[in-house]
This record gives sequence, structure tokens and C-alpha cells, in this order.
Amino acid sequence: MSLDPALVLELALLGLGSGFLAGLLGIGGGMLMVPFITYLMGSHGVGPDLAVKMAIATSMATIMFTSIASVRAHHRRGAVRWDIVRRLAPGIVIGSIVASLGVFALLKGSSLALFFGLFVGFSATQMFLDKKPAPTRQMPGTAGQLAAGGFIGFLSGLVGAGGGFISVPFMTWCNVAMHNAVATSAALGFPIAVANVLGYVVSGTRVEGLPAGSLGYVWLPALGVIAVCSVFTAPVGAKAAHRLPVKRLKRVFASILYLLAGYMLWKGLAGR
Repeated sequence: MSLDPALVLELALLGLGSGFLAGLLGIGGGMLMVPFITYLMGSHGVGPDLAVKMAIATSMATIMFTSIASVRAHHRRGAVRWDIVRRLAPGIVIGSIVASLGVFALLKGSSLALFFGLFVGFSATQMFLDKKPAPTRQMPGTAGQLAAGGFIGFLSGLVGAGGGFISVPFMTWCNVAMHNAVATSAALGFPIAVANVLGYVVSGTRVEGLPAGSLGYVWLPALGVIAVCSVFTAPVGAKAAHRLPVKRLKRVFASILYLLAGYMLWKGLAGR
């Protein structure tokens, strides 16, 4: 699978778009990248099962870069709830390693695509309905946040996203302000990405038929192009997040997730 100029341009545009979404919505860009990388790899001759897995792993690897760029912008505005980050991060690392090092390697690509589509569609519905949490509800204690972090990390490892599609609704459900939830989710993207990428590299080491330039399930050429481009637009997205009204931000989040969930459901069903 050669990295021709047309493919480089497509990956660059994807990086610019995903970086902006990482800053705007705190989703790490994974919800956008996984469907598009799946399509690009499939159109260049990579089998559907391997394409889905490599798209998930490569998407997750780019989040290491987009999360740093976007969280710096959010931190300058004082929006990151570092107390929440400290309590969720240990569970996130544990859950991520369990998913990427074990379960991910055992599941078929079509099953992962279906899971991706269903869960993202559910998350979009919760966000679109904009249900108001009980005014007395707060974030759970240390043990509760450890468990929640494990759940977020595990699901993120299966779908290649930075966790924002779970952590943002979870935090807003616990009465964390939307802008704080987005900023905090961006900060959580880094431990999610690092733990999962280590698992993807190890679990994909002995897989046959990987394209040139692969490190386990991670396709390094795509990672390089997307990461370089995304770091430029992530701060722009973070700035925009603080200007948009909360309700509109939720609707934007949900609408994008619906489109991408539909595509991955189609891919999963077609691969069966």
C-alpha cells in the first residue's frame, strides 16, 4: 500500500478536520478518523477485517498528538477539571490495556465495526436529547470514578476513540458544565491513547499481511500525516468550543456521530 500524493492529501484533510473536532468536542477525532481510514485502507487493497482494526489503532495513535494540542488551549482558559482527570485516569489505563491487548485481537473487524456503530449511535441519541440531569447529582467518589474510567478506557480501546463519546455525556450527566466536560475529555485522551497504542502494537506484532510501514496494527505513514496536520487545527477547535452555546455544541456533536455510526454499521454488516 503506497503513500501516493492523492492519499497524502486525503490524510492531510482528515488530520485537519479531526484536529478541529478534537478541540471543539473533546472527542479526540477518533469518531471521524476510524470510518475514513477504514474507507481509505479498503480502497487501497487492505482486506476489510484488517482495515477496520488498523483504522482503529491508527486513529488512537493520532489522539496522542491531538489531545496535547487541544488540552493546552483548554488549560489556558482554565476549563480542564484536573481533579476529575486524576480520578478517572488510573481506571482508564487499566481498561484500555485489557481491551487493546486482549479483547481487540480476538474480535473480527466486522464485529468491531458493528460495536462501534451501535455504541456511537446510542451516545449520539443521549447527547441529542439533551436530557437535564438531576440538580443534586454529582461526580461519584474515587472508587466510582475509578470504575467509570475503566469502562471508558475499555470501550475506547475497542472503537479507537479518545473516550469523549462516553466521558462527555457521563460528566454532563453528573452536572459538570459542558465546556468543562469537553476540556476534561481532551485531557483524558492522552492516557487513553498511550495505553491503547501499546496494546495495539503488542497484539498486532505477529499479524500477517500488514501493509508496509506498520507497527503492530498502527499504520505509521498515516499516523505521521494526520498528526502533523491535526496539531494545527486542534487549538482552533478549542477556541471555537468556548464561543458556541452549549445546546448547539451538543447538537453538532450528536449529528456528526449519527453519520459516522451509520457508515460503520453498514461496513460491519457488509463484512459478515
